[in-house]
Amino acid sequence: MSGIYIHIPFCKQACHYCDFHFSTSLQNKGLLVNSILSEIDLRLNYLPNKKIESIYFGGGTPSLLSEKETFLILEKIYKLYNVSKDAEITLECNPDDLTDEKLKELKRLEVNRLSIGLQSFDEEELIWMNRAHTAKESESSVKRAQDRGFENITIDLIYGSKFSNLANWKKTLNKAIALDVKHISSYNLTIEEKTKLGHDFKLKKEVAIDDEKSSELFLEMINRLEKNNFIHYEISNFGQEGFFSLHNSNYWKGEHYLGLGPSAHSFDGQSRQWNVSNNNIYIKRISEKNESYFEKEILTEKERFNEYVLTSLRTIWGIDLNYLSANFNTEFVKHYLNQIEKYIKQETVVINDTTYTLTEKGKLFADKIASELFV
Repeated sequence: MSGIYIHIPFCKQACHYCDFHFSTSLQNKGLLVNSILSEIDLRLNYLPNKKIESIYFGGGTPSLLSEKETFLILEKIYKLYNVSKDAEITLECNPDDLTDEKLKELKRLEVNRLSIGLQSFDEEELIWMNRAHTAKESESSVKRAQDRGFENITIDLIYGSKFSNLANWKKTLNKAIALDVKHISSYNLTIEEKTKLGHDFKLKKEVAIDDEKSSELFLEMINRLEKNNFIHYEISNFGQEGFFSLHNSNYWKGEHYLGLGPSAHSFDGQSRQWNVSNNNIYIKRISEKNESYFEKEILTEKERFNEYVLTSLRTIWGIDLNYLSANFNTEFVKHYLNQIEKYIKQETVVINDTTYTLTEKGKLFADKIASELFV
């Protein structure tokens, strides 16, 4: 199975923590959508004979697209690709965009999964983040979507800002649970250099939360959500049974995917390629059918091994020794077996038959453990 990702690089305003590629000018939105339509033609042979199981509109803020713009992209994908009848169609949206009319549009487009970027229920924190919506809209947007028949809803939450403490985080989690959504993605705030937050941090106007406090919030989240029927299936993702993100799960499982739009990444099992992170350059080069709108890297066996370890260890599916043995040379496998033993003894990794997964303790050190398993 394969997926298609469409990057929509437009936002109403710049969140102070975000380093994704986007523009706050919507002047070229129509031109960019036309360029994405052209790229679909140009990339037609990237996923030969693959059935498309998921389509994901990310960004940026895809809910800024008009109904016609979204329809044209979906229409062309369905025309040129073998899309599964029950494909997961996800669209990321901001709470302030989810009016009744917008929700009706999305229903007509047969979008069946909404990813709503709430981030916080705290008014002061939302202002500090420079989000375009209010705390009231955070809750009301989800309820409106549910009233319109959207069952498969995921919300995004951020923890680890200067507003975070255990008491407030418990309230946030309780509100999220009370909304009766089926999936929650939650990320520890990171200070990225090329952001307003990164700039203020450099000038010592902002401070980073300490690791111990972040760990406390992370463990509270695991405990509280698991008690409320959420399965912690990836480090930052919790889903109820039957509501895991198919699209993102396939990323972590190494399935192939096509990325469309500026900054979008693609993977075909042997190579990665990524589009230029500049809207005007992307539009110009697509119109010229100039392949310099993307860069490409052929992955070595070592790189494929390390990537499998990194992504698999983050999930409940874990690292499969049989897969390692069948796909990588014996020296890599020996290295892995030698290194993993100490983490089993430390009770940060557990083995079940031939599968290695992180314990709750190990989830606090996922990236560190993975890096020491690299070859």
